[in-house]
Amino acid sequence: MNAPQRTPKLIKGATGDWEVVIGMEVHAQVSSRAKLFSGASTEFGGDPNDHVSLVDAAMPGMLPVINEECVRQAVRTGLALRAQINLRSVFDRKNYFYPDLPQGYQISQYKHPIVGEGSLTIDLEDGSQVEVGIERLHLEQDAGKSLHDQHPSMSYVDLNRSGVALMEIVSRPDLRSAEEAKAYMTRLRSILRYIGACDGDMEKGSLRADVNVSVRRPGEPFGTRCEIKNVNSIRFIGQAIEYEARRQIAILEDGGVVDQETRLFDAARGETRSMRSKEEAHDYRYFPDPDLLPLVISREMVDEIAASLPELPDAKKARFMKELGLPAYDAGILVADRETADYFEAALGHGGGGRDAKAVANWIMGDVSAYANAIGRPVHQTCVKPEHVAGIVDLIAGGVISGKIAKDVLAIIIEEGGGDPRQIVESRGMKQVTDTAAIEKAVDEVIAANPDKVAQAQAKPTLAGWFVGQVMKATGGKANPQVVNALVKARLGL
Repeated sequence: MNAPQRTPKLIKGATGDWEVVIGMEVHAQVSSRAKLFSGASTEFGGDPNDHVSLVDAAMPGMLPVINEECVRQAVRTGLALRAQINLRSVFDRKNYFYPDLPQGYQISQYKHPIVGEGSLTIDLEDGSQVEVGIERLHLEQDAGKSLHDQHPSMSYVDLNRSGVALMEIVSRPDLRSAEEAKAYMTRLRSILRYIGACDGDMEKGSLRADVNVSVRRPGEPFGTRCEIKNVNSIRFIGQAIEYEARRQIAILEDGGVVDQETRLFDAARGETRSMRSKEEAHDYRYFPDPDLLPLVISREMVDEIAASLPELPDAKKARFMKELGLPAYDAGILVADRETADYFEAALGHGGGGRDAKAVANWIMGDVSAYANAIGRPVHQTCVKPEHVAGIVDLIAGGVISGKIAKDVLAIIIEEGGGDPRQIVESRGMKQVTDTAAIEKAVDEVIAANPDKVAQAQAKPTLAGWFVGQVMKATGGKANPQVVNALVKARLGL
């Protein structure tokens, strides 16, 4: 069954409706120990200018040599994006001046990128899907970093990032809201992490986006776009788009003209501000880099990389839904992160499996995730291991403990940093009471102590839940809730 088509997301202005049009240029740092054209380290941190080779510093006579692993990662990403892999591509010089760009140009790709057209499907909260076209993916080297707050009258330059390999992934202008842009970035980051091509750490600058925003009346041609540079948070992407769309609408409704320019997002103020007029391709004077031959890769290499790809999020989600019967929402949450998906499958299959997938999913997405969020770690890096979840689910399914006792067992595991759920229940006498006679006694005592409530419950049967709660409280939460519920209704004649 196909997902429903998205509904248009229009912005109401003073003079009518407007549509925002968004395209993304995502820069993903390639997972590689060495830089794109040198053997210098790509490790994050280190003292300024500590990871810089003579090539990165653009010393005279130094020649670039392509890093094969970076090429393989670009091909891997292209395949994951269902894109055309170009067996022949060309590196160009993109000429511009920055103090932290030692060569005075950036080695990039222009007319002949390593990856051509592809597509990415995103899921929206209303259940609809959007197919986002990928225009290209090319390899390029990163610039260094200018530091303006280290000295009262001078700027310093740190070249540790200079020459680090980037994949620039360019989408078509197919996105129509901040929600869609955030969903696109989230899905792209998930895929990059699944295949190991980029760690996706936006705080460290491993993944950042240039967001192109324009507005138009519905059905009219595209408007003039502004590019918001280097947005390093999915939340900020949404805020930047919302602000920029409103800014452009206000200009147009006042009879003005939107200038094509590059802007920055000020996260503290939640607004974009002008940085410079937007350059066009001819401003960079692209030409093939004379120090690098065209990059030629074999079909055999592409096939080998394709065979090594892991199961990707969309395929994993479809499998969880079809084979395990999980709802689309649950499956989507579990597959968003590869480690979480692996954690779920480990819990489901522990000790031979056979347990209910929905029950396992509920515990991981509920109590375990709540604990992980509270300590600021992903689920797979907590003391609650897949076997703990499996043990708790098995104890509930076997009628040994109730859901309430299970929460107490989980709390003990968290407090003590581990432990076998079954042993915890056995050693601490936490088994639920299933002895009907003992439960009947507790039910009779609660009913006898609350005659006024009896009449109320008989008049309004939903109040029987109050008696169930009192019995559970009287038995320390150990009574079987199903047995209690049945006995309460029987005693009250409901």
